[in-house]
Order: sequence, then C-alpha cells, then structure tokens
Amino acid sequence: MSHADLAAGVWRIERSRLVGAAAKLLRDLDEAEDCAQDALIAAIETWPRDGQPANPAAWLMTTTRNKALDRLRRRQMLEREHEHLAADDEAAGTHVVPDFVDHLDAARDQAEIGDELLRLIFIACHPVLPREAQVALTLRLLGGLETAEIARAFLQPEATVAQRIVRAKKALNGQAYELPGPGERAQRLGAVLAVVYLIFNEGHSAGSGASLLRPALCDEALRLVRQLQHLLPHDAEVHGLAALLEIQASRLPARLDAEGRPVLLPDQDRRRWDALLIRRGLVALERALSLGEPGPYTLQAAIAACHARAARVEDTDWSAIVAGYDRLLALNPSPVIALNRAVAVSFASGPAAALPLLDVLAAEPQLQRYPFLAGAQADVLERLGRVGEARDAYLRAAELTDNEVQRALLLGRARRLAS
Repeated sequence: MSHADLAAGVWRIERSRLVGAAAKLLRDLDEAEDCAQDALIAAIETWPRDGQPANPAAWLMTTTRNKALDRLRRRQMLEREHEHLAADDEAAGTHVVPDFVDHLDAARDQAEIGDELLRLIFIACHPVLPREAQVALTLRLLGGLETAEIARAFLQPEATVAQRIVRAKKALNGQAYELPGPGERAQRLGAVLAVVYLIFNEGHSAGSGASLLRPALCDEALRLVRQLQHLLPHDAEVHGLAALLEIQASRLPARLDAEGRPVLLPDQDRRRWDALLIRRGLVALERALSLGEPGPYTLQAAIAACHARAARVEDTDWSAIVAGYDRLLALNPSPVIALNRAVAVSFASGPAAALPLLDVLAAEPQLQRYPFLAGAQADVLERLGRVGEARDAYLRAAELTDNEVQRALLLGRARRLAS
C-alpha cells in the first residue's frame, strides 16, 4: 500500500473526529472541513518524503489542529487590523495558543478524541435545525458522504440537498460547539438517536423510488450507532437502538427474492438471516436491559428479538410481541405503534380479533394516507375470506405508497384475488 493510499484510508476513518476537533476551535463547519482536508493533503505530500508516522491518526489530528490554529491566527490578525489595534506576535499567540495547547497533547488520548466525535454528533443534530437538515448534516459530517451521494440516497435533487446543508451550517453560526451539559444531554441525545433511526429506516424500507432497500443508508446508521455505543457505554437507549438496528439489519438478505421483489417477514427464508448481526443485537439488548428500565428503542429491540429467536415463523411468540407493544404504547401512544400491535394481535389471537382494532385506527388522522394501514386491513380481510374487500384494500394501499416495489407487490396481491 502506498503512503497516499494509507493516508487516505486513515483519513476516511478519522475524518469525523478531525472535523469535530477543528470545529471546536473555529466555530465554523466549512472551515473545519477545510482543515481536515488540508491535513490529508499534507499527509499525502509529506509521508512519502519523511516516512509514515508511528501513529497516523494522531499525526492527522495534530495537523488538523495546527491548520485550525493557523486560521485562528489569521482571523485574529485581520480583526486587529480592522479595529486598528496594535499587538505583536507574542501577544497574538497568547490569545489563542493556550486553548489550543491545552488540547494538543490530549488529541492522542482516546477519551479526548471520543469527545471530539461526540461533540460533532451533537452539532449535526442541533435543535435549531429541522430534522431533514439534521439528517443531511449527519451524513455529510459523520458519514463523509458527498452531497451527490446524499441526494442519490434520498432520491432528491443535488441542489436541494446542497442548499439544505448550506442553510444548516449558517444556522449553526454562533451556536456553542460544546458537549451539552447534563441538563440538556438527554433531550439532545434523543434527537441524535431519532436521526440515526430515520437514516436506517429510509435504507430498510425506502419511502419512494424503484428500490425497496438502500443498504448504504443502513450501513451508515449501523456505523453511527456502534460509535455511539463506544462513546456512551452507559446509556441504555443507545444500546437499545443498536440492538434494534442490528436485528433488523440481519433480515436484509432475505427481504428480496431473486427478482428483487419484496418478501414479507412470514415468508422469509430465515436461513438467510445474518447470524452475526443477530448475536450482536441480542448482546446489545442484554446490555440495554441491564442498564435500567427499558425505553422505546429497547422495547422495540425486544420485539425484534422475538422474531430473531424463532427458527420458524410458527415458533414466533406472538403473545410476547403483543405484550411488548402494550408496554411501548404506554410509553409512546402512537397510532403507528397501535397499528403494529393490531398486526401482532392478528397472529396471536386471529384476524377476527384484529379487524375491529384496524377499523378504529382507520379514523386516526395520522393514518389517513398511511399505506401500511390499508395493507394490514387487506391482509386481515384476505385471511377472513372477505376477498372483494381485501382486493379493494390492496388497491388502496398501492395507491398510497410512493415506493414502486411495494406498489408492485400490493397490485400483484390484488390481481391474485381478482382471478
């Protein structure tokens, strides 16, 4: 491997930490990204000549911080000139260097590096930003995705995503680039976990487009939540979300057939599920449960674990799943969770028990155009032998979905009932 390849490889791994360190000093995300990029260029230029450093990651961190310090000095010089202030270089240095030096040696310490990464995560998910901006900035700063890659992942125009990122960075000007204090950390962490979950869900069940799955988004969400596990090892919901995503990701290989058509959970070949991801998920779930009363992500992970532990669909403990949704509804009374519970009831107690629950949910404003409600009604009606009503419900679900693969599945079921 060449020095340039090594530098690029280490830089890709460390990029988010480098940006976080520079952002703390500069309070400017664009400049922070530039400093990290300048450090890579410096590595490519100097490592072939001077040899590979003993600790490439620490070298990149130190160089990034030096680049940030240079920018601070230039910025302060311009400010002094603008204000017609006289100051010599030593005075200029004493204004900036102590804060920089205080952190320079610690840059080689993993705890400090972890703080830089965690700080960047909280910056990307800052409450002043709308959720779509938080998602885009998280993928840009922490995932290292280019604007075009983010746009392709969400099937949006590149210009739209670019403007979203620009506006987000401007909105963060003047905000504190520090870790939130204990009083607000829990609320801020909730936003971080919600962003990671949203990224995964868009990869797991794409809301629109010609593909059901976008594995790159699932991979990025898994990488982010694993980093959070390392950075926040005593937070139960971090491990709960990790467990949920690991278990859900384990089923990705079985979710499409050879022709790319979706395969529903009861029909999946469980031999294709990823056993390693299931084990990781179950370990994370055990860790989450050991840290206290389960929160929403941990409860969802426990429900997912019921599926993961069943070797056959017939072995699924549907009563435990219904009980899990009961606990989840007590914490978060959401119509979508109630819909998932009704589906579980249809398997635990039969379709006749679930139909009245679905009829009640049909009056919920949030579910008026939710294709999965119509799909659940169609499935229950079909199992009850009410073929005509089931066909109409499948057609309604197909009309409501923006995903082409899901639409084809629903229309296929409707055609099958018509024949």
